[in-house]
Amino acid sequence: MIPKRALIRYSIASAIALSAVTVSAAGMPCSIRPKSGTPSHDVPGLAKVTRPQAEHSALASLGAPAGAVVREGELEVERGCLVYSFDIDLPGKSGIEEVMVDAGNGKTLSHSHETPRQEASERAHEATRNPR
Repeated sequence: MIPKRALIRYSIASAIALSAVTVSAAGMPCSIRPKSGTPSHDVPGLAKVTRPQAEHSALASLGAPAGAVVREGELEVERGCLVYSFDIDLPGKSGIEEVMVDAGNGKTLSHSHETPRQEASERAHEATRNPR
């Protein structure tokens, strides 16, 4: 007979391992995954959260002080998920905070800090991918 404590530990460890596998296999845990080949003009109609709602969620997730500014934002499909991606300037901090918000439920999916050097590199990369 397995002791109750050991069984509980095993159950918790299994649940954690399973969730980690699910997330890594699927990319990000999101609520809207557009089908491959969805025309770009149909993508905005899939969002259930408005851009202002998503911006509010992104700023709130940072505990953003007065003076925080959303420099750029877009609705995009990232790693198979429909997300709003925002570049946010925080007062007194160099670089930007990049925050991705689920376009289906408004939850923050990721947050990363980009130094000015990383930001310049990303802009250069995007300019070569999307020449204007």
